[in-house]
Parts: sequence; structure tokens; C-alpha cells
Amino acid sequence: MSGKADPRPAGEGTTSRARLDRGRGALGPALELVHTGRAPTRAVLTAELGVTRATAGAVAAELEALGLIRVDARPGAAAGSQGRPSHRLEVAEDGPVALAAQVHADGFRAALVGLGGRIVATAPGRETVDADPAKVLGSVVEAGAELLRTTGRRCVGAGLAVPSAVAEPDGLALNPLHVAWPAGAPVRRIFAERVREAGITGPAFAGNDVNLAALAEHRHGSGRGARDLLCVASGHRGVGGALVLDGRLHTGSSGLALEVGHLTVNPGGRPCHCGSRGCLDIETDPLALLLEAGREPGPEVSLLRQADDLLRTRYADPAVRAAAHTLIDRLGLGLAGLVNLLNPDRIILGGLHRTLLETDPERLRAVVADRSLWGQSGGVPILACTLDHNSLVGAAELAWQPVLDDPLGALR
Repeated sequence: MSGKADPRPAGEGTTSRARLDRGRGALGPALELVHTGRAPTRAVLTAELGVTRATAGAVAAELEALGLIRVDARPGAAAGSQGRPSHRLEVAEDGPVALAAQVHADGFRAALVGLGGRIVATAPGRETVDADPAKVLGSVVEAGAELLRTTGRRCVGAGLAVPSAVAEPDGLALNPLHVAWPAGAPVRRIFAERVREAGITGPAFAGNDVNLAALAEHRHGSGRGARDLLCVASGHRGVGGALVLDGRLHTGSSGLALEVGHLTVNPGGRPCHCGSRGCLDIETDPLALLLEAGREPGPEVSLLRQADDLLRTRYADPAVRAAAHTLIDRLGLGLAGLVNLLNPDRIILGGLHRTLLETDPERLRAVVADRSLWGQSGGVPILACTLDHNSLVGAAELAWQPVLDDPLGALR
């Protein structure tokens, strides 16, 4: 036992422990504030949590000790600021990661994602999706495990994004039409088994790709700050939708809410996989644009890449412009119906829909305003998704959620 005296005044150690004990319940909310960029300084954290400055300091110190955030005690004062500058808070760049996996019609990819939605490492994408989900998920988990071995990062869990509604509570892919998997494939169970077999620690989750894109955009992208956020996206094939209400993803009673792809926008249109005709899913996806423009899809790159390139490099071609206008009008009709039903305060568009918005934003906004009940009285902001690989980031959010809920319990 050292004979060195404790330099702190009597009772200070007890006081610090008491502050931390009081702040234990604030660890999760504090971490979420830093994770989503809403608490860049300790002063903001104090105000958002509604605690004392000392308690906020103890909470930040505990999160730093867990390796989740970094506290910068010597920030420079902002120009013109008064008083002592507050300590800055950032996610730890060398902290733990989540394994994120995504499967889509044109391939699959794995990545490691840290707090703050930051992609730390990605494996090269694969372009062949086997009809057996067990083979595909085994391959994507193997790629993720290799990333973990290479980087040496601690893993908190794994999340999977799939192009299908995922039914709860069993994690079944009910309609994976664009990847030729059997309906009702138990993707969560298969994914969890492959994660365990690879020796990866932490829980495993699975969700619909557009739901997860919306979650990522709400926390880290163009949806940040929205209360009721509607996301509609056309990825490699088909169209998906998602809704975030009061900061939480709305998935309905069994995970099947917002199947927007099967809204009818062209009653005499193409036959849809669902048995109807002219659905948003079949009328506004990348294949629809290529066919509308009279272009034969090629095997060289994904359909999404071909459609995006066509709009960005050949928009002056009258056939391409006419095809774009047709898809914009059909998309606008679908969005107007959703606005009437859901009354969101913001709409974000991903995939090909983002490119259509960027190509002719005024046309799309005009169609939505003209067709929606409340459109003429102010309209709803329509923005492009801003995150690269937002479904991957959203898959990681599933794995990070237990840590955000209870940092000490999840990392113990």
C-alpha cells in the first residue's frame, strides 16, 4: 500500500462517484447525442441531458473510459466567444465497430462501421447473389470477418440489410423477389448462425434495406432534425419506403409497414410481381427508366449504375429526357398520395429517385404540390439522401442500438 497522500480534498472521491452513479442512466442518452452529432461539446451535452456540469463531465469521462468517445479538454475558443470554451466531444476514431452487411439484386457488400455512422473499412463488393440465402450470407459474413481480422477492431455486433420486407418477430424475408430467394427465408437466423460460426461476438440483426437507409439518414444525413421523415428509394431493383416518427423507425405491428412499392401510379402499366399493374415498384425503378428510354440493359454494371449514368450523361437526348419526365411524374403521383396519408415534415429520396430529383427538382416538387392535399399551402421539403452506402450504415445502427441503450451492459 502506498504511503502517498490522496491530493483530493476529503470527500471529493465520494462526490465524484456519486455524480457518476447519478449519471449512469444518462450514459446511453449521452452516447446517442454524441453519436448523432447533437452534442459536439460538453456544454451542449449538459443542456441536452438536463444535468449539472459536473455530472455531464463524469458521464463523458465514463464513455471515454469505455473507448467510445474522445473528450478534447483543450479546444480553441471560437472567434468572438465569451468565457471558458467547453470541452469538445467526438466519437473515438479507434473505438469498436459494428459489422454491416447488405444484399441487393446486383450483389452484396460488407463493411465495418464505427460510431457516428463512419465507415471504417469495406470489403470489395460481390456481383453474384446465389439463390440460396445461406451461401450468400456465409460469404458476406466471411468478408466481414476478414475485415475484423485485418483491422483488429472490437466488434459490438452485426446488422444485415436485405431487399425485402422482414417480418417480426422471426426475421423472415417475406418477399425477396429481386434476389430469387424463397419467400419467408429466415434471414435473421441464418445470418446470426453465420456470425457465430465466424467467431464474431455480439448480437445479430436483419432489416429491410430502405428502412435502414431511412434510419441512417435520420441520424447522420439529410433526415437529421426531421420529426416525421418519409424516405422513398429505388435501389438496384424495385422501390421501397420507410417512415421515421418522433425519431423512431415505424415498422408497424410486424415489421411490414410502408410497402410503398405497390402503390398504383399507372393503372395501365407494366405487370408487377405482386399481381397488379403499374405499381411504383415497376414503373420508377432503374429498369423502368432504361426501358422507357428505349435502352437495352447491359450486363457490364448494375442497372442502377446504368440508369444513373444515362441521366447524368445523356439527359440532352430527347428520348432520355422524356423517359425521365415520365418517371418523375409517376414518382410525384406516388409521393403526393403518401403525403396525403402520412403528412411528413420532410421527404428524402434515395437511389435512382435521388438522381431524378437532382435532374429536375422543380418538376418533381410541382407534381407533388399539385397532387397533394396540403401541397399548395407550403409544401413538404423534398431532399436527396446524402450518405454513401446508407443501407450499410443503417444495418450497423441495428448493431449499435444495444450499446446506445446501455453502454455499460453491452460492453461488459
